[in-house]
Amino acid sequence: MTDKDNISEIAIDPEGSGQKIIDNIELNIWEALIPVVILMGLLAYNIFFADGEWLGEYSNQFILLMGGFIAAVVGFLNKVSLRIMISEIWENWKSVFVPIMILFLVGALAGTWLISGVIPAMVYYGLQVLNPSIFLPACVVIAAIISIATGSSWTTSATVGIALVGIGNALGIAPGMIAGAVISGAYFGDKMSPLSDTTNLAPAMAGTDLFTHIKYMTITTVPTILITLVVFSIISLNIETTGSADVSGLLSTIDTTFNITPYLFIVPAVVIALILAKTKPLIALGSGVVLASIFAILFQSDTLSNLSSSNFNSIINAVFVDTEIVTSNEKLNELFSSGGMKGMLWTIFLIICAMVFGGVMDAIGALARITKSLLSYASSIFGLFASTVVSCLGLNAIASDQYLAIVIPGKMFKKAFEDKGLAPENLSRTLEDSGTVTSVLIPWNTCGAYQSSVLGVSVGEYFAFAIFNYLSPFTTLFFAALNIKIRQLTGKLETN
Repeated sequence: MTDKDNISEIAIDPEGSGQKIIDNIELNIWEALIPVVILMGLLAYNIFFADGEWLGEYSNQFILLMGGFIAAVVGFLNKVSLRIMISEIWENWKSVFVPIMILFLVGALAGTWLISGVIPAMVYYGLQVLNPSIFLPACVVIAAIISIATGSSWTTSATVGIALVGIGNALGIAPGMIAGAVISGAYFGDKMSPLSDTTNLAPAMAGTDLFTHIKYMTITTVPTILITLVVFSIISLNIETTGSADVSGLLSTIDTTFNITPYLFIVPAVVIALILAKTKPLIALGSGVVLASIFAILFQSDTLSNLSSSNFNSIINAVFVDTEIVTSNEKLNELFSSGGMKGMLWTIFLIICAMVFGGVMDAIGALARITKSLLSYASSIFGLFASTVVSCLGLNAIASDQYLAIVIPGKMFKKAFEDKGLAPENLSRTLEDSGTVTSVLIPWNTCGAYQSSVLGVSVGEYFAFAIFNYLSPFTTLFFAALNIKIRQLTGKLETN
């Protein structure tokens, strides 16, 4: 029997990228699940028994490659040729070329926004909105602003988050409340920031572009964060605070290290304007890098001279490699550091390895077989959304990694959303609503363990107050159940 006898292409990507899902009539569901089960087992071993370092820093990437190898063996046993597997891997790699370029620019943007003073200015002005009577909602807002600026919930929690917990403790507010408010704001910013790796990863997996994804996420994310703010406002009105919110030390350090001026906000304003004007992401982000570099020379010449022998070298380092601006306040040192393009390599390698695993799973027909089985329990549009949410939650618990909770369901459900006539941003939004934000609610997940350790508050203490995080999956299911803002590819939307 030849390759063509037992394999058929059953769908072509509507954007013409060459992406397809292949059906293999000889492959049964149990064979299709073998690579997934082994992948989950290896990931679990890496997390629970090797502290995430079984194969070094890039353990998850190597495990994805091992999963791809197992899938290839299953394919060989079911008469799938190496040529077909390599072809599918290549098509997958081509589909993420632009997202990878965007990720490199995101790293450059983070570095140049740091040395230009844009990020420090956001921190400086954000801290000044603190007021004891509205401390908890203020924590949400501050964490959101800084996380949007940095693209990192982890960095936000490890810097301003720690400061806010300390200030809140001095005011007599329960640590769980403060941590929940910080995490809610930090993950809102992480989810909505074009600098965030997960915000870039989700559209890459679903097959849409970055800014379409961010714009579509506002439909569910804005109501969720507003509800979160209302709840924290009510809580603040019913708790007593003592002391004062003294952030003068942080403000003084920032003011001493950087030339803080409102003019620095021209840089993000220009980038936002370009995004709203529907400029291509590479151009919008590239413009942000160039403009920030110019502002660094104009406003932060002293800071640049402390980093390197010349302003040009300081800017080049900020774009491509590590940049660390040391201050007299240890809490700010981690915030005032950036990995540039180099800092994006971990996520880029993850995408490349995920495309290997996904490509082989495509080629042997495993994705088609698994998707068909999942869809037998999700015949309606709501069922499809619910299956995606459950898969993301399950992977966050089983794989203990938010990236894999985006990558694997994204790859496996992409075709199913297309078959329902749903635009890819429906999938990318659902991946973020259920994959990105819920990772911090699981104690043994890397995100839960990190946030708990950094903030000094257990997951059990902050779980009930991480309102944005656990409310997000319910919001996306609510919109799906009522067919609210469910964007179609073509034709009439299928009813539930």
